[in-house]
Amino acid sequence: MPRFFILLFLAAITTACGLDLRLPTDNGALLVNDGAGYFQFVDRDFEGVKSTPWEGGQFGFVRDARRVGPRIAYARFHEGMDIKPTQRDAKGNPLDDIHPILPGTVVHVTPSAGLSNYGRYIVVRHDLPDGAFYSLYAHLASATVAVGDQVTHASVLGRMGFTGSGIDQRRAHLHVELNMLLNPEFETWFASGFRTPNHHGIYNGMNLLGLDLQALYLAHAKNPAITLSEFIRQSEAWFELTVPATAKMDFITRYPWLRDIASVPDSAISAWKIRCTRWGLPISVSPASQPVSQPVVSWVKEDPIPHYYNTRGLVSNSGQITVSGLQFAKLLIGL
Repeated sequence: MPRFFILLFLAAITTACGLDLRLPTDNGALLVNDGAGYFQFVDRDFEGVKSTPWEGGQFGFVRDARRVGPRIAYARFHEGMDIKPTQRDAKGNPLDDIHPILPGTVVHVTPSAGLSNYGRYIVVRHDLPDGAFYSLYAHLASATVAVGDQVTHASVLGRMGFTGSGIDQRRAHLHVELNMLLNPEFETWFASGFRTPNHHGIYNGMNLLGLDLQALYLAHAKNPAITLSEFIRQSEAWFELTVPATAKMDFITRYPWLRDIASVPDSAISAWKIRCTRWGLPISVSPASQPVSQPVVSWVKEDPIPHYYNTRGLVSNSGQITVSGLQFAKLLIGL
């Protein structure tokens, strides 16, 4: 579907909506239920069978298949959508231009394609009624914007490519995310636990936690009036963290609608309960009466698939917080 007609279609359904969400390339197959036409395939070798499923390009737990009894679990979480090109040149290189999914301001352009698994990537900040959100565009062949540029849907951020680790020309694609910023003090947190340099400041991918962008596009097509706060709050809770009352909880300041209304003053709160999606995205925060000295898992959804696989390693199979889960919690809440 040509980009002109995609823009007309989306403009029509967003006339009365503040969330002016558009697709980032000319590929419109997502909106006509053509997954194979939209998502770039992954290479899979599972139980001796090699395949190239397009499903691996979707958002969510779609990679690293594992046999769990009669079921198959996908242990590796994919935080964005991998969009396949609509056109290539005679050498096989993609020709698709990349556009912002929402109007905003460019806040990061990676200085070199070799400094991240994302390859060459761009981050755009979107100041919306529900707070600041950040879209990320990765594996670009080139970037045509600079930090500070104001961009609209008509702006070209760069061109699709295959920079970054584990990608070749045949799998050239755009990896796109829409994220919440976890912690503005990310660099202090990073320095305390990692010896490698951080080349991306607070816009390191570890500090940007993705919404289910695929589901958001489909929900927005059905209900153009949906807001990001509504979409996030109605997401499925998978586990709950209880954290000390002394935690900074800076993310509530940026996204105050996450906090459940309660008559308890902050001075009387003994702890906080944070409900999270499978991958750790916070969807609600409420006061707790039982104090804790450090973050703990206070609830996890029962499921035939082991918790460790279901939560990208944040929760152990016995329902306890893992080392990586504790590290994530400290980044989220500012301990």
